[in-house]
Amino acid sequence: MYVAVKGGEAAIANAHSLLADRRRGDRSVPALRLDQIVEQLALGVDRVMSEGSLYDRELAALAIVQARGDMIEAIFLVRAYRTTLPRFGYSKPIDTGAMLVERRVSATYKDLPGGQLLGPTFDYTHRLLDPELAAGADVAEPLQRETEAQAMPRVSAILAREGLIEPDGEMPQDHIPGDITREPLEFPMARDIRLQALSRGDEGFLLALGYSTQRGYARNHPFVGEIRIGEVELELDVPELPFAAPLGTVRVTECQMVNQFKGSAKAPPQFTRGYGLVFGQSERKAMAMALCDRALRASELGEDIVAAAQDEEFVISHSDNVQANGFVEHLKLPHYVDFQAELDLVRRMRAEYETRESDGKVEDKREAAE
Repeated sequence: MYVAVKGGEAAIANAHSLLADRRRGDRSVPALRLDQIVEQLALGVDRVMSEGSLYDRELAALAIVQARGDMIEAIFLVRAYRTTLPRFGYSKPIDTGAMLVERRVSATYKDLPGGQLLGPTFDYTHRLLDPELAAGADVAEPLQRETEAQAMPRVSAILAREGLIEPDGEMPQDHIPGDITREPLEFPMARDIRLQALSRGDEGFLLALGYSTQRGYARNHPFVGEIRIGEVELELDVPELPFAAPLGTVRVTECQMVNQFKGSAKAPPQFTRGYGLVFGQSERKAMAMALCDRALRASELGEDIVAAAQDEEFVISHSDNVQANGFVEHLKLPHYVDFQAELDLVRRMRAEYETRESDGKVEDKREAAE
């Protein structure tokens, strides 16, 4: 690629060696272990798994180490590895209503059936650096107590009993969910395809768009109906078995936004839904996803499209950080021929401009003399 760079393959090999050296850093500092990253940088691992579309904590940790902490590069590595894996089938839809809940909060109801569980969160911490962490201070074990399992119905179900929120809808029996990892994107999209794209979209991009909807650029007024984090079971239908085979559990974050809706010619005034579901503990991403999902339902709900967050093609086409990264970073590759053409064009245009300027000055002097 870099035909003007001296050294050819040797230079590239040396660049790889230098990268490995910088990745390792000071040899007197112990090398990072994958289990350290999995256990102590869990939120970064969760983001790489979610946007890389592969639930494997050790692989995500390996990608973070290899990428020197560059999250988008790590996501790229996971996506690339994912393409080499065989696919044995599709699991059954997970039942988040049966989630083993670790955290569950609602901003719409104070007292909920099953209660609110604060769980592990930064929400109630002071944003002050803790010097004791740098000193490796011991961390006390959390308090634990036995509790009885309680039903935790969704907030949307509470509103649905009064008919105040749009129906959740049933999946048509003959509908086969799409797969954006195997089929090219086409617009307009069905909502299941759009949610897939949002689920592995860039957190920062979706956060900015979600923020824009709250500042008046989509006329939505959202409430967090519920956020829940916990373990859900995966099951696979196996033709040889009369029952679904359990595959294990995964941790997910689910967010249901409740939005105002003044109604339309076909629907009465009611609350509408925005939905987010991602791997691991990723509340901010799930919330941003839910805000964008609701904004992108503008056409479905008969609303005017007046903001970027409501434009499906704009949002989905630019939400993938791997594609965005590739398109921006390709500018580093040689563009010698293109630039030379541009350079020649600007030189000719500059010469024509200077000629016109010179002729204009001569004409002005002539008119002044007359």
